[in-house]
Amino acid sequence: MTSNAYSPLDSYRKQCVIDDEVALLDVLDTAGQEEYSAMREQYMRTGEGFLLVYSITSRTSFEEIATFQQQILRVKDKDYFPVIVVGNKCDLDVERAVSQQEGRDLARHFSCRFIETSAKSRINVDEAFYNLVREIRRYNKEQSGGSNSPGGGQGMNSNGGGGMGGGGNYNNEKDDKGAGCCGSCVIL
Repeated sequence: MTSNAYSPLDSYRKQCVIDDEVALLDVLDTAGQEEYSAMREQYMRTGEGFLLVYSITSRTSFEEIATFQQQILRVKDKDYFPVIVVGNKCDLDVERAVSQQEGRDLARHFSCRFIETSAKSRINVDEAFYNLVREIRRYNKEQSGGSNSPGGGQGMNSNGGGGMGGGGNYNNEKDDKGAGCCGSCVIL
């Protein structure tokens, strides 16, 4: 599909290798559209991890992230669940309405990673998804071992994750298809 048209509800399926282990990504990109709110709890119930994506050019989209995170925890009936806070549109820095520090602080508050991306310029998009898969794997390992706490000695609680250059960049094979990342993406 080579269309530049953006649909507010897209799904993608991709098999990739992350850290020498095969992962099948089922991604549902809801773009945070209110008309899909009836479906929201259903995809939250089935999702294994969530990219909480806001636009760095929209304070409103940033402020909505906390509501989505709280809803995920309520639906999952958990105190912690794999999420990554993603500031999208980092290519539009001159239009920035939300600072990197605010994104990092929110991620620290959620005890999760943070990364800035540009879906348009393909900056850090793969890294966001790959990091989420790593967080899901870590969480599942902790759950099978009986631990309920995030972090697990991996330092996740200390710095809120990656940002543009620190901690969130991995040299993985690049995805040859756009992976959503313009709204609230869910890995099912």
